[in-house]
Amino acid sequence: MPAGLNRALLTVAGAAIAVVLAIAICSVAIVVAGGSPLDALVAFFDFGNSARAESNSVATFLNRAVPLFIAGLAVAVGFRMNLFNIGVEGQYRIAAICAAFVGSTFTAPAPIQIAVIILVAAAVGGLYALIPAVMKVTRGVNEVISTIMLNYIAIALSAYLLREPFAGERAEGQLNTTTPPLPDSGMFPDLNFVFEWFGMLPPTRNGGLWGFLLVAVVLGVVIWVVLERTRFGFNVKASGLNGPAAQASGVNPKKMIIAAMVLSGGIAGLIGLPEILGDRGAYTNNFTAGLGFLGIAVALLGRNKPVGIAFAALLFAFLDRAQGALQFADIPASVVTIIQGAIVLLVVVANEVTNRIALRIEERRAAQQLGRNTPVEVAA
Repeated sequence: MPAGLNRALLTVAGAAIAVVLAIAICSVAIVVAGGSPLDALVAFFDFGNSARAESNSVATFLNRAVPLFIAGLAVAVGFRMNLFNIGVEGQYRIAAICAAFVGSTFTAPAPIQIAVIILVAAAVGGLYALIPAVMKVTRGVNEVISTIMLNYIAIALSAYLLREPFAGERAEGQLNTTTPPLPDSGMFPDLNFVFEWFGMLPPTRNGGLWGFLLVAVVLGVVIWVVLERTRFGFNVKASGLNGPAAQASGVNPKKMIIAAMVLSGGIAGLIGLPEILGDRGAYTNNFTAGLGFLGIAVALLGRNKPVGIAFAALLFAFLDRAQGALQFADIPASVVTIIQGAIVLLVVVANEVTNRIALRIEERRAAQQLGRNTPVEVAA
């Protein structure tokens, strides 16, 4: 069996075992809390008791997976360079509010309007990620520390911008503070017609199925090509594995650090757009938070591969969607957090174990190949 296939099978097996063990650990926690693991399992697959409720549940599930997938891609780009970009959380928050405000200041045909909003979000996220990159290559500041601190700055700055210069007019009786609403041309068309293909009613909650799903799919393909099939992707990986060796071969590791962090930040800037362009039409004070941190878990579970990240995002979205159903079954919604946390811990262990097993297999194959190629002395 080819070495690459062996490693792929071990990776899939390790992730699957980690998920199963996480569910087992969570089942113990449910029993200790006085609940029933079987009731929890039923709740996870409860998509509603009507055709419309099922459509809304499926749309919610897919809508949740889209930003998680983009967040996982952003984190994975940093991981490829051996960089821990914890600042994805702050990068997408500051990018989202800037893009929402800029998009509300003008009106243009839909393709131009949406393209400008996307470019602004990517640019702001990339520029914000440039700060820790420059600090690392010029002063040697660890990116973990700098991005954590920049997260707090971004969150506080977003709150200030929403309250003062970027605040829109608040309607009578409105409690939420928002940026000015986007024009109709700034809203991404939904994909509700897909449900009709499968004989389902179109969803009606939270804007239906967000059209930004298509952008996420294209983005995943582009990132796969860039990282796996281009010289840039090879240079990023080589610089992350061994900077001095990469430099000896003509690659500038410092430039690769800056490029990888800016690319990671640019992708992170898109995380909040599905919600803004698909449902809210503005940045609000109850904008979804925590997606950047979940992206770290998604990237780890997906082994930094776009296809793996897609499956990991779907898994985490599936777990998040079940929180309401769990509460109706008298099971704490924190069960989802326990499962997600256990998956992250177990995946890290599984990755290390599978890497060692794959290394042993390759060593044995190399030894066997060497033995076959060694000439045998013939006695006189």
